[in-house]
Amino acid sequence: MVRREQIIALHYGGVTFLNNIDLKFMFKDTECVRMQSGKYSCVIAPKLGAAVLRLRDEGNGIEVFRYRDDCTLKTINKAREIWGLPTLFLPNRFDKGIIKTSDAVYQMPVNEKKLDNFIHGWVHKREHEIECYSTQDKKAVLVTSYTFDKNDEMYSYFPVDFKISYTFTLSENGLLQEIYLTNNSDKALPVSICTHTCLNAPMCDGGREESMRMCVPIIEKCELDKRCLPTEKLLPLKKKDLEYKEGTKMPTLHNISNDMYTAGMNKLDGKDFYGSYVVDTDNGHKVCNEVSKEFKFWNMWNDKGNKGYFCPEPMTAMINSPNLSLPNEVSGYEEITKGHTFKCWQRFFTI
Repeated sequence: MVRREQIIALHYGGVTFLNNIDLKFMFKDTECVRMQSGKYSCVIAPKLGAAVLRLRDEGNGIEVFRYRDDCTLKTINKAREIWGLPTLFLPNRFDKGIIKTSDAVYQMPVNEKKLDNFIHGWVHKREHEIECYSTQDKKAVLVTSYTFDKNDEMYSYFPVDFKISYTFTLSENGLLQEIYLTNNSDKALPVSICTHTCLNAPMCDGGREESMRMCVPIIEKCELDKRCLPTEKLLPLKKKDLEYKEGTKMPTLHNISNDMYTAGMNKLDGKDFYGSYVVDTDNGHKVCNEVSKEFKFWNMWNDKGNKGYFCPEPMTAMINSPNLSLPNEVSGYEEITKGHTFKCWQRFFTI
């Protein structure tokens, strides 16, 4: 039986930390799950694709994901991709809506009319169910899932049964999201996963956007055409690109429009770190996004740079990857067969 709330107080190091999970937390006029552990609190919305609508470092006054007190549910529903942390399956763009797999060709609806593409999939627009939850061992855990089958309106375009589930673990180490994609069909399931990570600007309470810098470990640039599709050319980094790698890129107040790169290893406080981070140069605080090795690409976008957020998006595969002629080891594209599960993960934490 699902209880409304679990609270566990943990005492160590002379400090009391609350492990708390509330399954009936009302946020933006929708029923959400609020978790608290250590200095962190987060709000997850199973009804809205299990998006993380808020992650906050309460101790240091850091707002990790895009958040506005006056934002309404109606505003979020107009474009779920640009609030918090939505997880996308079949993300970014597919040329003319076509998805080619090893055993089929699917014609998806073209929902980006201007560029004649299918974009961002649909699992972030579906209500996810709560499978289980717990508060123990200095952490709070929530598991959500969505099962895609013939009952979904998209099944007529993509008749491949699958289940996608997320395990969220909030602890003193930040927010860990584990993503599991399982093929329930006899057909090949294409694998391409991305989170449309919307980071807040400024990140610190009372901070300044102009003081923020982001560091993204990139290797080569993936050239895109005018329809934001890969030309299949990998280009050496130019001076502007190197700002990402060197940690000098200002993430907002100028336009960043789909800068896609292959991913490499970063450094964080002198140690190897597979992920990106943003720093407030006024106070030294950092928001860090560690990702698993399945994420082989980064795509950067900031909605023209004037809306108080930016998106360093980790991707497991290139844009339009099923349709490219590149080898899979270059494009990142892969498929899974019936009964098999693809797993990836990422973690957000502050310093």
